[in-house]
Amino acid sequence: MSVTAAPAASCALHDAGTCRSCPHLSLPMPDQLAAKQSRVAALLADHVPADLWQAPAASAPTGFRNKAKMAVAGTAAHPTLGILDGAGSGVDLRTCPLHVPAVEAALPVLAGLITELGLRPYDVPTRRGELKYVLVTASPDDDLMVRFVLRSRHHLERLRAALPDLHRRLPQLAVAAVNIQSVHQAVIEGPEEIVLTEEDRLLMRLSLPSPEHGGRAGRRADGVELPLYLPTRSFFQTNTAVAEALYATARDWAQEAQPARVWDLFCGVGGFALALAAPGRRVLGVEVSASAIDGARAAADLMGLDPAQVRFEADDARVLDPAALGDRAAGAQRPDLLVVNPPRRGIGEQLADRIEASGVERVLYSSCNPRTLAADLAHLPSMRVVRSRLFDMFPHTEHAEVLVELVRD
Repeated sequence: MSVTAAPAASCALHDAGTCRSCPHLSLPMPDQLAAKQSRVAALLADHVPADLWQAPAASAPTGFRNKAKMAVAGTAAHPTLGILDGAGSGVDLRTCPLHVPAVEAALPVLAGLITELGLRPYDVPTRRGELKYVLVTASPDDDLMVRFVLRSRHHLERLRAALPDLHRRLPQLAVAAVNIQSVHQAVIEGPEEIVLTEEDRLLMRLSLPSPEHGGRAGRRADGVELPLYLPTRSFFQTNTAVAEALYATARDWAQEAQPARVWDLFCGVGGFALALAAPGRRVLGVEVSASAIDGARAAADLMGLDPAQVRFEADDARVLDPAALGDRAAGAQRPDLLVVNPPRRGIGEQLADRIEASGVERVLYSSCNPRTLAADLAHLPSMRVVRSRLFDMFPHTEHAEVLVELVRD
């Protein structure tokens, strides 16, 4: 399957040296993708023979980021929304071309709200001010989730009172929340979340490419709908179109094996588990975040899935034993197919050793860090990779998402 990729993107912020978050932006997209494929293949060469790589899933060069994590700086009268430079001063990135149009359109409205409400941006060097970040997520239907990260509750009621006016300015606002991060540290969110709207999660109606399209990225009218619910503090892939290609590829690979039982560890809001759900197939999703599990269960209910067949449990995937019959897995039998989608640190040696000893015949490993993927594969000596694919979730950067399928020898 060939990959169609666009030429080089254009960004005035990059050209002026204002922002260097996209170091490869000046390269044509086909060159970027070829170089990324080469780097990833070299990192995984000990485990993935060259002929097992399928054609990569390319991204659009611009307009693909479904979320904006904007540090707020400057003054209430003239706020900046973007990043901080080395001195802690704000660099405004409202015109960043990577954001989807719904996010791009929302940012100036939110900047205006900051001014009207007199929300003083947090100043990192002096440790004064209240508003630290504005976090915006857009669904494929252009519905919005907006979260304000504050140092304290000082402006909470002011924001709550302004919500009707914000709804008028942003009619597609579905979820609004305040997060309290009182500590001066390089962690965006704090432990306290206050939802201001009736809805507390954003519906992401994905459209997976149908099997005859080979899992190519890009929304199409004949796609298979996959609805996911995002609670305010849950994770979802930044690039919606490439995430759709990732889930579709996992679905297609799994379908060939026809597993009767699937476990999805680190399942988040249920993307892989729900994509792999099929008549007669028992699916178990495990995730440490209880709110993400609530979202996954709500999505399964929206899809009309039998809760006896498709279940989600809040637990630490790192300590589960795929060989166990009962106990922590609530009676689930050993899976025929195990899906793991860990954070950047990977699954780690202990879980890899349990998978190695479990007798599970097939594993789909989705990794956002090829280096930790390589380390984890080294702890699975009785399993071999039978196919792999790169997903360009983060164009213009070194970051890579990789899906590999392993079978037991």
